Parts: sequence; C-alpha cells; structure tokens
Amino acid sequence: MNIGIVCYPTFGGSGVLATELGKALADKGHNIHFITYQQPVRLTGFSANIFYHEVRVPTYPLFDYPPYETALASTMVDVIRNHNLDLLHVHYAIPHAAAAYMAKKILQEEGRDIPVITTLHGTDITLVGKDKTYAPVVAFSINQSDAITAVSDNLRQETFRTFRIEKDIQVIHNFVDVERFTRKPIDAFRKVIAPNGERIILHASNFRKVKRVQDVIKVFQAVNQQKPSKLLLVGDGPERPGAEEMCREMGICDDVRFVGKQQDMEEIMAVADLFLLPSEYESFGLAALEAMAAGAPVVSTNAGGLPEIIEQGVCGFMADVGDVESMANYALDILMQDNRLNQFKDAARAKAKQFDIHNIIPEYETLYKQVADSRLEVAG
Repeated sequence: MNIGIVCYPTFGGSGVLATELGKALADKGHNIHFITYQQPVRLTGFSANIFYHEVRVPTYPLFDYPPYETALASTMVDVIRNHNLDLLHVHYAIPHAAAAYMAKKILQEEGRDIPVITTLHGTDITLVGKDKTYAPVVAFSINQSDAITAVSDNLRQETFRTFRIEKDIQVIHNFVDVERFTRKPIDAFRKVIAPNGERIILHASNFRKVKRVQDVIKVFQAVNQQKPSKLLLVGDGPERPGAEEMCREMGICDDVRFVGKQQDMEEIMAVADLFLLPSEYESFGLAALEAMAAGAPVVSTNAGGLPEIIEQGVCGFMADVGDVESMANYALDILMQDNRLNQFKDAARAKAKQFDIHNIIPEYETLYKQVADSRLEVAG
C-alpha cells in the first residue's frame, strides 16, 4: 500500500511511534510517505520505501502566526495526487486531523476519496483538546475520520469522557522493537557513569510539569542515602533549569547527570538498573516500555495507561501521584539485592515482549485493509 503518515517530527511519544510504525511498514514492503515540517528525529538511515515530504510555511508580514495547518493540508493534497496514496494516517489530533479533513474535502471535489485514520496519543485529548479554543475542531475532526485509534484503553475512555465521539475507537497499543533494545550494557560506558559499581537510575522525558521531574530527584535522593546510586536525566524542557537548581541545593550534583536529548536511547537504557516515571498522567508510557524492553524495571505512578504495561510487584511498582516515599521504598525493594534486581529485570523484558513491534504492526495492517476495502465498496 501507499501510506501517508502525518506526525510531529520531535522526540515526543507520538512522533516516535509514528516514525517507528512507518519504518516497520516499509520493511514489510509498503511505501511510506512522511509529511511534516522537518525530518523526524527517529527517521535515520535509508530505505527505498520511505519518502519524506517537507511542509513549507511561507512567512508573510500579513500573518502574525504562519498558517501551518493550511500549508499542511495543501502538502497532503499534493502528495496524495502525485504519489497515489491509498490512505492518510495522522498522529495526534491537533492540527493533523483537521488538516486531513480539509485535504479530504478538496480531493472529493476532484472525485477522489482518501480515507483518514486518526491515532490519538494523549495530550491531544487530555490537555490541548480540552481547551475551549480547540475543543470543537478536535471533536469534529475526530468524528470525520474514517477510523480512530488510541494507544491505550485509558486514553480511549478519556476521549469518550471528554468529547462527544460518534464512532468507535479501536485500541492499538504503543509498541517497542524489543530486539533493538535488547543490548548488553557497555561496560566502559557504565564505569564512566558508576565507577564504583553504583546502581544507575534513569528518567527520560520532555521535562514538562506533568512529568514531575522534581519527584524524580526526591526519589533518587532517598534511594541514594541507602543504596549508592547515580541518576541519568535524559531530555530537555521547561522544568530542567529548576531541576538543576534543586540538585545543587540538595548537594547531589556529583551523582546526577543531565545528558539532554538523545536519539540512541537503547544504548543509554542498556546500562539502567531502574527507570523512574512519576508523571501526573501518561496516556501509555512509551518511555517506560522501552526501558522495560532494555531490562530496566519501572517505578511509576498509577496514572493513565501505566497500569496497562506495569504489573505491580512483578516488573515494577506503581504509587499514587506525589507519593515520593512509597516510590523510594519500591525502588529500594528492587535495587538492594542483586538477585531481586535480576528477577525484576527478567520480568520487565518478558512483559515488554507482549508489546513487541511484530505483534502490533499486523493490527495496523488489518485496519488499513479494512478502511481501504470500505472505500472500494462505497465506490463500487
């Protein structure tokens, strides 16, 4: 099939999943056309079946804000016309679903019907989508999609609670390439971070308030007092300066490393003994799943979709949002003894295999076929 994928090209979960999905589909022989304003960060290497189409937004003094959505819709129309796409798969409702609806209507005037699948990822529903400025357009665009998917059962339920959705929402969970994340730790790398054999604790996020990075630091401090450890903080965002200041005030800078945004997460996660994710909300928790695939158990909150991937007391632990004390105790339960840690590591890998990319991709392929066949039946 010729498939158009519209996504954000950044480090966020929606862009990561969309890019990995496209790469996996290309490996199976589909032609994948990425449509976005810059090349996705995970779109590395060369594949004969992958094409990238940049959305160019001209700047004019007339506009205080460049009309990206209009440029995006026009680019979609151009790609569909010139590359004979079978369907559009848009990730994250805002503004992609609305732009896809516009493109669909333009093409219908030419006698061409292009199916649109919208995948909901989280904050497009739980945060931005609830804003009254956007809510009517979000609901309308979702309802106009030919098929709707959500990355977790929790997000599906949240969408129905937030909007008046007139169609079913199919849950197709986020996935991970387990083989990619199954790497042996690089001893030299580990010794640089933890020269005296300390445990290595990892957190990766976009450092927004919802991620509660300060809770990560509080948990780490409590753990480090009883079990010598090092903390790796991967990512960047508005909460990073405050987190750095907090580490200085606590006097733990020697045990904490801020390493910024990283593309090759599998190499970093390979050395982690534990992954911390104390978020206020996670629609799924893709970073946690990737950590589990690398053999790192997770201590997180029980928010959003995280209970769908973390088995309490098996591959990690969950606590209430803000319960730093419980999260620290859970972390120590895992980290104090080697045998206990190895047990959790094995369980984390086993759980991640349930969400392996090879199990999830066929679900998307089945959906694509259903949507494409429905279009042909209507045309016939």
